[in-house]
Order: sequence, then structure tokens, then C-alpha cells
Amino acid sequence: MRTSIARALLCSSSLCLAGCNDGSGDPKAQIGANPVLPEIQQYLLPPIHIARIVGWKKDETPTVAQDLQAKAFATGLQHPRSLYVLPNGDVLVVESKAPKGAPIKRPKEIVMGFVESWATSGGDSGESNRITLLRDSNGDGVPETQSVFLDHLNSPFGVALVGNELYVADTDAIVRYPYREGDTKITAAGTVLTPLPGGPINHHWTKSLVASPDGSKLYAGVGSNSNITENGMEAEHNRAAILEVDRASGRWRVFASGLRNPNGLSFEPQTGALWTVVNERDELGPDLVPDYMTSVKEGGFYGWPYSYFGQHVDPRVKPERPDLVAKAIVPDYALSSHVAPLGLAFNTGTSLPASYRGGAFVGEHGSWNRQVLNGYKVVFVPFTDGKPSGPAQDVVTGFLNDKNQARGRPVGVAIDKTGALLVADDSGNTVWRVSAAHPQLTQR
Repeated sequence: MRTSIARALLCSSSLCLAGCNDGSGDPKAQIGANPVLPEIQQYLLPPIHIARIVGWKKDETPTVAQDLQAKAFATGLQHPRSLYVLPNGDVLVVESKAPKGAPIKRPKEIVMGFVESWATSGGDSGESNRITLLRDSNGDGVPETQSVFLDHLNSPFGVALVGNELYVADTDAIVRYPYREGDTKITAAGTVLTPLPGGPINHHWTKSLVASPDGSKLYAGVGSNSNITENGMEAEHNRAAILEVDRASGRWRVFASGLRNPNGLSFEPQTGALWTVVNERDELGPDLVPDYMTSVKEGGFYGWPYSYFGQHVDPRVKPERPDLVAKAIVPDYALSSHVAPLGLAFNTGTSLPASYRGGAFVGEHGSWNRQVLNGYKVVFVPFTDGKPSGPAQDVVTGFLNDKNQARGRPVGVAIDKTGALLVADDSGNTVWRVSAAHPQLTQR
């Protein structure tokens, strides 16, 4: 019944047809510290262009930049979302399904739910909400072990290891487990360190996680419970924020706010600053609002929901808060509109070509709400002295075929013990490994 209503609503609005011209501009004009920000457009229903998932054919792999090669590191997974590399080189793959949320009642929400289900991977054996361990002891890119490490989790996403304690960010709590180096499975029951904002709505359910360099704190990304407060401000309590959690006591505070959906939390290795990638708001046009990556300042406010990219006011939010708009921090680096960045990893290795050293890889899950599809790739942003210092470069592409169908969609990224780039593909149900095509040349 809900699917029929969604199809009818889609067909009833010319604004939602993939073939119409929605005025999409050049995505590259919105990359960097000073993105082009066009006039606001508002819609009864937003423009929709759905990249239907078709999967990877046999022997197909993503396309990579010059001097790189891509191979499947693990296949047959169920919605691999994020990656974590343990000190001994084992790779943890977090496989996760969205939790059940509150009932969808409004026509617009029915359409959006239908869109999201169409644009994610089909076919599901039911085996998910778990962590799979991949062990490649000799570093040849072929794991000798692929086994279930931890299961029966509640829509997990973030992972952090401190000493002999492994922390998993489920959708509603940070849970602590005992870990010994070399373990291939955890059977002990976890202990809740602290609850996280969860249901019943739980619009942005993924909870990114990172430990501070000294291990005393954990930082958790908590996305908003709406696009732009349509569920009421009470539903946004302690959301659209990064929480700082004391690892010893579980006590927490809001470290930074106004971040609509922060993911990929990572510490920049040169400066030690916390960075995140953020999914910005929708339904203001195909070129608004640019998603971004930014350093995160303690106590900082980044605009959501009242403004975007600094002091650009969102007219949909009532009552207005000019006091908060006035102090909204401009993000460091725009990634273009609706690319949906979910993964961030700084390259501290030396096995990839020298041009990739020191910068950041970003996994862009891809758009559904603009005519010209945007994202669906992994990009590299060069850094100098701890700050972005040039245009984003396409590194891993080919997730879209020539019919604009999605073979896969990248999410989390990580650097393995050999310095290769790992990419979690949650629709292709694969982890890809990107390495130097000519390893002997990378040392020059």
C-alpha cells in the first residue's frame, strides 16, 4: 500500500521526474573553501533521480586513478558500512542495517522512504548487524581469514580500540567489549559505556566513533532527526552534534553542534585536530547545500538548522535564531552538494604514490536528489600544514555505469597495514582494496 502511494506521488509531480531539467550546475564549482552558493529553490516534492542498484558483474571492478589498481578484498558481505584496522593489521568490517523507526505518516515521508529503499542494495540474507574480521597476514591483498568477529549488534557503525577494550557505536549506545590482540571472535557480553540518542524516529542512525590520541576520550557523531526540524526541535535534543565521552566514567558533553550529520570522525595526524565529513540539508535546490569536511572546534556551532555555510539563513526554520547564526562557523572545505560523504581517512602510509601522502580520502555515498548525479566515488583532498590545499581529485570511480545505474556505493574508507586504501561498498556488498599499480615506483 505504501509503495503504491509513493509511486503515485512520484508520478504526480513533474519535479520528481529524472528526465526533467532541475538546473543543476557544475559540481566542481562547489568544491573548496569558497563554493558557489546559488539562490534557494523550494519544492512541494524535491527533485529525485534514483540510481537503481544493479550490482557488480563478474570481473568488474571500480575505476581508479593513474598508477593505482583495485581488487576485491572481501565479497559476499551484507551492507558493509565502515572499516577499522586493528594494530596487528586485522580489518574489522562493520555490516549494518538501518533500525526500525517511528511510523511514517506524511505523504512526503512516504516518498522519501520509498526513494531510500530503491537506492540501497537489494537482496538480503538477513545476516547483518555484525562485524566481520579479515586477516591478511602476509599483506598480499588476499585475506586468509574471513569470519564473524562480533554479532547480534544494534545497527552498529563506529569502532574504536583503546588498549584491550574495543568500543562499538551501536545506533543507541557505545558498548565496550574485551579484546586481546589476535582474537578472531568476541563472545563476551558487551557493557554499555553510555547511551546515545536513538529512536523512536532515529532519522540519521549511523554513529561514527573515534578515540582521542591519548585514549582518554571517545568522540561520537550523532546526526539530526530530520532534514530541517520537521519532526520538531524536541526530537533534536543532543543531536546534529559530536559528543565527547569520558572513557573512564561514560559521562559525556556536547563537544560541537550544528552539524547535520557528522561522520568519518578522524584526527588529522600533523595538527592533532579532530575532523569530520558532514551531510548537509536537502530540498533547497540541486546545488544547495554543499556537503563538507571540516576541523571541529570545541564548543563550535556550524549552522544547522538555522543557517548553512556560515551565515546563509535557511528561511524554513521558525523561530529564527539570529544569535546562533551570527556565530556559525564556516566549514573548512566544501565537497559539492548532495555527494553524501560518510567516510574519511587520512593517509599516513607510504605505499601509495607520493601525490597521495598526507591528505584525506573521502567516501561519497552519492546523491538521489539532483538530476545530474553527484558523488558515488572516493576522492582525495590534498593537505598542507594540516589544512586542505587543493582541489579534490577523483581516486575511485566506476560505481555508476553508463546508464547511471549504481554498481555499488562507497561508504567508509581506511588505510590498511600495508598502506593500501580500503573502501566499504554497502550496495555492492564488497570491500575494495586500492594499491599502487607499480609498488617499486612509490618509494621514489
